[in-house]
Amino acid sequence: MTTAAPPRAGAREWAGLGVLALPTVLLGLDVTVMYLAIPVLSADLNPSSIETLWIMDAYGFLIAGLLITMGTLGDRIGRRRLLMIGAAAFGAASVAAAFSTSAAMLIAARAALGVAGATLMPSTLALISNMFADVRQRALAFGVWATMFALGMAAGPLVGGLLLERFWWGSAFLIALPVVALVLIAAPAMLPEYRDARSGRIDLVSVVLSLAAILPVIYAIKHGAAEGVDAISVASLLAGLAFGVAFVRRQRRLTDPLLDLRLFSAPAFSSALAILLVGLIGVGGAMFLVTLHLQLVEQLSPLHAGLWMGPPALMMFVAAIGAPVLARWVRPGMIVAGTLALSAIGYILLRSVDGPGSIGMVVAGFGLVYLGLGAIAALGTDLVVGGAPPEKAGSASAMSETVQELGLAVGVAVLGSMAGAVYRSQVVTPAGLSEPLAGALRESMSGASTVAVHLPPGVLEQAMAAQVAGLQVTATVSAVAILALAVLSAIVLRHIGRIGEDDGNGEDDDVRTAAPKADRPHSAESGC
Repeated sequence: MTTAAPPRAGAREWAGLGVLALPTVLLGLDVTVMYLAIPVLSADLNPSSIETLWIMDAYGFLIAGLLITMGTLGDRIGRRRLLMIGAAAFGAASVAAAFSTSAAMLIAARAALGVAGATLMPSTLALISNMFADVRQRALAFGVWATMFALGMAAGPLVGGLLLERFWWGSAFLIALPVVALVLIAAPAMLPEYRDARSGRIDLVSVVLSLAAILPVIYAIKHGAAEGVDAISVASLLAGLAFGVAFVRRQRRLTDPLLDLRLFSAPAFSSALAILLVGLIGVGGAMFLVTLHLQLVEQLSPLHAGLWMGPPALMMFVAAIGAPVLARWVRPGMIVAGTLALSAIGYILLRSVDGPGSIGMVVAGFGLVYLGLGAIAALGTDLVVGGAPPEKAGSASAMSETVQELGLAVGVAVLGSMAGAVYRSQVVTPAGLSEPLAGALRESMSGASTVAVHLPPGVLEQAMAAQVAGLQVTATVSAVAILALAVLSAIVLRHIGRIGEDDGNGEDDDVRTAAPKADRPHSAESGC
């Protein structure tokens, strides 16, 4: 039986996508501008290496911990409403971060940004799913979403570099304010409201269990990467797993769960989440180490480092917008596998970096890494969110963003700590060096740079070599993992049909659907 084709989006929907692009660009900006600002704010706030990682990670970890809750909350109170609340909160937290006077205050502000960011991400993706019913238009819209995130990441180093050249490091956070203002003005006029008319109240016990499951695991990863596997990291991991089991059991019992576990019944959904998680772990570590390399080893200013980060971000931009279009003729699994294989080559190029004067090698390698990121972000998001029932789009969006943010944060924590361990194992402290200088030298390359003028000749160069060794080790590990992921992607996604492919019954290939159509309710409350 042939069913009626879904309605195609018109001018208002595409204009609304432009509004949704604003917070998406903002979130991309916040990722890369922070990487660029770390060396500058380190000289002002003097954070330890662990505090530096927490400044980087608090944002992503809080987002990862709260996305499931916020995605479901948007399904219940309204996705546009949650978007506007989150935008206002993001602006307030950005002001707090900009004027932080200590590392602890900045960590707290970054955590608040993570809470606010957790409301923005699932809201934008879920609204796209509501606004674009046609499968090809929806895939392209998700590609535009990923592209706007890439654009933000590309603009972050350049905008941040320009600001850091002229103002203090806190100005990098204030770029959020005009974006927030535009969202708050345009959203009521351009975006529809959507909420699940049949949804019940948020189960607060499930919220607590979800945080208790995610955060101890994150802490175990960070602690184990920094201090080695010990009783604390093992106990934290076991506690998180125990709470995770309790969370799953509760979701199975609830009539209206915080997370509908039926979404995981579709192989495409689960496989896409796994690919996003592992792929983003490598990207997170590479992004952190490459930006440090450009500034600390190549001795580039923030502005020039930002300019060199532009070509890789452009490659991600091209992949994010091109992959959904190519997927109309080539199966998504082959595109994902091919771009991940190119990413593995990029990590191999980063492994070949041997010291200062390797900017071309670094940019080329990182560009290939970003190429894979653009493809898996666009196609993976479409597989996860696009196939979910409309009333579950918020939950599906939350899962997609949870694994991406968790992957980026874990990549910084694990690969950053791995590179730091290599640095500390290879750096040599000259005899007779005062303890404050020796401590800064041993702590990290950032610490060595802050006291460079007081170090004996040749010591800074030796520290640079140790930093490069850390990049080489992590790039080697990442190359092996991403190459294995490319092979796995070709196998597990081989049955996913081309975007818009007809199954012979007048319907789009249902292998892309994350929940049975019979499970989809026929009514939901919506309005403009």
